[in-house]
Amino acid sequence: MDSYHRTQEFSGLVRLFHWVRALAIFALMATGFYIAYPFLAPHSSVYKHMDLLQAYIRSTHTMLGFILIAICLFRFYLFFFDQKSHRERIAAKNVLSIRAWIRQFRVYFWIAKPIHTKGAYNPIQFVAYFTLCVLLILIVLSGLVLYYNVYHLGLGGVLEPLLKWFEVLCGGLSNVRYLHHLATWGICLFIPIHIYMVVFHSIKFPDGGADVMVSGIRYVKD
Repeated sequence: MDSYHRTQEFSGLVRLFHWVRALAIFALMATGFYIAYPFLAPHSSVYKHMDLLQAYIRSTHTMLGFILIAICLFRFYLFFFDQKSHRERIAAKNVLSIRAWIRQFRVYFWIAKPIHTKGAYNPIQFVAYFTLCVLLILIVLSGLVLYYNVYHLGLGGVLEPLLKWFEVLCGGLSNVRYLHHLATWGICLFIPIHIYMVVFHSIKFPDGGADVMVSGIRYVKD
């Protein structure tokens, strides 16, 4: 009979930020798509008392955006400085190993048996999450530029001189908005792939899957 030992894969804060960030992203996508295409008529019989419906949606989108920024900042801090995130940091070494890439592709194509890699992620997972981080950085930077171009006082007035370089780098506000939408669609593509791979791991790998991000515990075969 196979024996397993338990090891902590993710800390409580990492798991909390993961689920809050996921909820924030879904809510941002819903409100963002409505801002881009406001399909509800505010003067209809259903929304006759909501003349400022677009303003409410935009305000909600803005608040969710700052929540996402806060989560991303805390998440970056945990990745680089939290002792419990050591397994995430050492997973970066797998990206530099050609053997690890070949071995993981063989596992995904059902050619080889699953193996437990060093660190929390295999090389494909690490690159996927790194890509998500890049998309989130682009979303945040472009979102802040769009924010200060609407709100010129207060926080917007502080952000404008700090982020004007990004607006200039993109070639103007129109391109910033286009980049914001493009990064959103990149995240939209990431989500179904991520869910599929989580389900795949839960079925094929009995020692890891969605339950790891719930409990934080992975059971590794001795």
